[in-house]
Amino acid sequence: MSPRSAFPPWLKKRVPVQGRIEPVQRIVRELGLATVCQEAHCPNLGECFSCGTATFMILGRVCTRRCTFCAVSGGSPAPLDPQEPERVAEATFRMGLRHVVVTSVTRDDLPDGGSGQFARTVACVRDRSGATVEVLTPDFLGRIEDVDRVVSARPEVYNHNIETVPRLYPEVRPGADYARSLRLLEHVAASGLVTKSGLMLGLGEAEDEVEAVLEALRGAGCRALTLGQYLRPSPWHHPVVEFVPPECFARYERAAREMGFDEVASGPFVRSSYRAGKMAARLLSTRTAR
Repeated sequence: MSPRSAFPPWLKKRVPVQGRIEPVQRIVRELGLATVCQEAHCPNLGECFSCGTATFMILGRVCTRRCTFCAVSGGSPAPLDPQEPERVAEATFRMGLRHVVVTSVTRDDLPDGGSGQFARTVACVRDRSGATVEVLTPDFLGRIEDVDRVVSARPEVYNHNIETVPRLYPEVRPGADYARSLRLLEHVAASGLVTKSGLMLGLGEAEDEVEAVLEALRGAGCRALTLGQYLRPSPWHHPVVEFVPPECFARYERAAREMGFDEVASGPFVRSSYRAGKMAARLLSTRTAR
């Protein structure tokens, strides 16, 4: 599908007034932080910023992989910033967040894949604000010791996106491995943490392939799921093969709940951290009730 093709009516969204998003922009700018909202061209940026929330992206702004769906720059990253965890914590405090999502670029160049920075960020956020923390991590090349470094910080939610169906990995996620990501989620779930994952739709997947992935995620102990429409960041990225209609997202949500997912967010504008605080609160209350 041509990148110039008109979006269907269900993909039209009102842009919030600039003045409502400026406070978050100012805090992020003053503290020299990156947000995945900005770096990944998220369509929900205005909505989230205007509500006083953001998803922080640590480990710099340059990724060592070149996934064909992602707007984040690829190349040779700068050295780690040792003060970054404290600045994320300060931003969380200033914004008054009760739940914060921390993600990152992939840093295959680092001996620990950046897992230590994740663990320090979780600790700093808790010390400064007392907020609950959700991490959205890369796969750390499957190194369990790095996964366990993040697990040991005990984030309330551990998210790792499966992103797409196995058949599309070579063209969409070069450098990633479907089975490796499933093993990561299974390992984290076995540690007692709440696990979450998500897929982008519209990359050329078939419905039976999506349902097979959802079954595999449940089999790995995943409790929360996000499904959203892939939107092409530029003409040089993977094309949009299909604009998935809302009724198809609704079918996937029903199927996922029947499979046993506790929480499902499925819709064209859904992203990994979209309204994550509300989802996390429900997940954690369910865990407490159990």
